Amino acid sequence: MKVIYPVEGRIVRDPVTGREVTADGVPVDENDSFWLRRLADGDVTDEKPKAGKTDGGGA
Repeated sequence: MKVIYPVEGRIVRDPVTGREVTADGVPVDENDSFWLRRLADGDVTDEKPKAGKTDGGGA
């Protein structure tokens, strides 16, 4: 199993559950062709996001 995370600015849904992949990550089969394509396309990453990162929004 591999945990994937969405790339900042992307919304990716799990094709099985239909739920959005959150910054907490989702465990997936590392041989699943859907997730391999998302990784290759740059829609998701297998690197955990840095803690404390903000969107730079401001007040």
